[in-house]
Amino acid sequence: MEKLIVARALHVLGVVLWIGGVALVTSALLPAIRDFSSAEERVGIFERIEYRFARQARFTTLLTGITGFYMLYALDAWDRYTTLSFWWLHLMTFTWLIFTIMLFILEPLVLKRKLQERAQSAPAQTFAIITRMHWFLLILSLITVVCAVAGSHGGL
Repeated sequence: MEKLIVARALHVLGVVLWIGGVALVTSALLPAIRDFSSAEERVGIFERIEYRFARQARFTTLLTGITGFYMLYALDAWDRYTTLSFWWLHLMTFTWLIFTIMLFILEPLVLKRKLQERAQSAPAQTFAIITRMHWFLLILSLITVVCAVAGSHGGL
């Protein structure tokens, strides 16, 4: 049972650092970049900052996934995926999966190049897309956190 406590603590720590970082980038850094740089500079500045955060996001997303799946294994709770009353667990997994695909597959293999190309011809619109994407991910994440906390404590 002690391993389960450690896993849960690391899981929550991972979520705090991961979603907290997304909140910082979305609500503070993106508006600051928009306010203090020209349209042509925005995507480049964002990429330099995001590059550093991406390492943290990849690590914390991986930590969250490993500890989450460990808890499911340790509790033998896989059947919760077949029960609608645990819909918040599905939402947690879905949100984690979206970020994992974005951070490990789409961003390094597709999005980085596509956004750089698009920024050459339409820098303001490209930055607007980046901003909307981050707001969508942040809102999804916050809804997931609220539902997961309430659901895991019997509130849903």
